[in-house]
Amino acid sequence: MSGELTTEPTRRRLTERQADTVRRLTDAAVEEVREAGYEGLTVRNVAKRAGVAPATAYTYFASKNHLITEVFWRRLSALAPVEGTGKAKAVEVLREIALLVSDEPELAGACTTAMLGTDPDVRELRVRIGVAIRERLEAALGSGADPKVLGALELAYAGALVHAGMGYTSYARMADRLAEMAELILNNT
Repeated sequence: MSGELTTEPTRRRLTERQADTVRRLTDAAVEEVREAGYEGLTVRNVAKRAGVAPATAYTYFASKNHLITEVFWRRLSALAPVEGTGKAKAVEVLREIALLVSDEPELAGACTTAMLGTDPDVRELRVRIGVAIRERLEAALGSGADPKVLGALELAYAGALVHAGMGYTSYARMADRLAEMAELILNNT
């Protein structure tokens, strides 16, 4: 086993072997959500699907909310750096974030529910996600961006996520609606 640290999850730094276990668990969680939905998802079933003991899964993830929020965090973290600036780029960045899980409605709904969880690991990931989204928007808007505009775009994203989570619109449609709101905000500043 290599002593090199490769990934920093919510709870601790991981060796390559541990990082592989976490990857298997997050991949299995996506498969489990596809088949059982959020309500049917358990860490125990995910562990079984990933080929690890439940105790091992709980070593890395305190709850199913923590596990699913980690899935979203990993997808967000895997996005390429923002290149270019301007209003169109900011709209593109918001669409990109909204589309991270939109093609998988069960996973999208699970992510929305999970990210509202109250356990400490979810709260920590939620902060990381919020910071990453803010940084992507700041990069897209360029230096000197109006903090009020940045805040409005962040709220538009959060509102769109909740709106879709409540079933008022599909996650796929949410990306279009969010782009419309972002254009409205940006064109009136």
